[in-house]
Amino acid sequence: MRVYCLGSLSELEPYREAWERLAAGMPMHGWTWCSTWWRHYGTADNSLEADALHAPRLNVLAVFDETDTLVGLAPWYRRWSATTGWALASLGDGEVCSDYPTLLIQPGLEESVVVSLAEYLRGCNQGGSMASDDEHPRSQDHAPCWDLIDLDSVPDADPRMSLLFDELGRLGHQVHRRPGPGLWRVELPDAWDDYLARLSKGHRKRMRRLLREWDDSGRAHLCCIDRLRQLPKAMDILVDLHQRRWNSVGEPGCFSSPRFEAFHREVAPQLLSEGHLRMSLLLMDGRPAAAEYYLSGAGVLYSYQVGVDPERQADQAGRLAMAMILRRAVEQGYRAFDLLRGDEPYKHHWRAERQPTHHVRVVARRASARLRHQAWLAGRTLKRWATRRSAEETAEPAAAGGS
Repeated sequence: MRVYCLGSLSELEPYREAWERLAAGMPMHGWTWCSTWWRHYGTADNSLEADALHAPRLNVLAVFDETDTLVGLAPWYRRWSATTGWALASLGDGEVCSDYPTLLIQPGLEESVVVSLAEYLRGCNQGGSMASDDEHPRSQDHAPCWDLIDLDSVPDADPRMSLLFDELGRLGHQVHRRPGPGLWRVELPDAWDDYLARLSKGHRKRMRRLLREWDDSGRAHLCCIDRLRQLPKAMDILVDLHQRRWNSVGEPGCFSSPRFEAFHREVAPQLLSEGHLRMSLLLMDGRPAAAEYYLSGAGVLYSYQVGVDPERQADQAGRLAMAMILRRAVEQGYRAFDLLRGDEPYKHHWRAERQPTHHVRVVARRASARLRHQAWLAGRTLKRWATRRSAEETAEPAAAGGS
């Protein structure tokens, strides 16, 4: 195995088909999602834009076998901050919240690819790497000097990531884990009635009544966006409903970020053309009441973004849209409906099962990296103490008043 760090989209472009093959149908792991994200987010934030030395850098680690076939990818980039130094992170992180961060590996080669990656990462901070063949076309390796590998919401059940962390720990790197938000997924049966039978009696009764009142009566219609010419208007509706819903409760909404909206305006048409986007509009009495933005791949429907008209809250527009989309997913043979990260109570009501995650930090063996990590741990401890002390001080007057 040979490992190379590819530092530009132009270097990666020849491997886009191999990248998609390794992504195995998961849209948020694919070339389209990751490369588009980098075009929108691969620049420094406002505080660093004038500092080219500290601008984010694309650092995708690519593993090739003896036949020069791409068999593994760590789809990462490198960012700088004074508190972390240079941190390797997953493409698509931050406000886009790309879930299930992982290594993309050809099945059957997991152990050899992970061991090669771990050895390469150790070598990066020792002045060398495994990409040492000067006659190889990728010999100009962008080997990243790193202080931290910082990965958010890593599923506990991901064997590839667990193997990587174990191997890096064996090589002397400190691995720190703290619990993250759950990932929630509904395993779908073959028939809609079988799914309804899983719900609580009260929830099942409400679903049937809601569908009877709106869908069976013809007052509601779920429109599926399957043509490119339909997409711009559908996106306009999604953004409008999402923003109005969150603004109505005093929150800014995801699309208040210009980068976030621009990213989705660009990536959505590509995903639709590739068969990885499912978008639906719920019309109630002929007017848009909800918009649903889903990703699709390998038999799984991922609920990524939702917009609901705040004026239709009393009509349960969001719940109706969810029920109709779930029913359609069952009818179309999807094996799972994924609600992604976040421990909102409604997910359990739909009989989604929680998969735990952890925020994982792997600390480089360099003294400066370890000092930064110790400072970070001390800051977290101090913050927890201050929060606990504030809660105690708030409770004491209340207890005194009650006496």
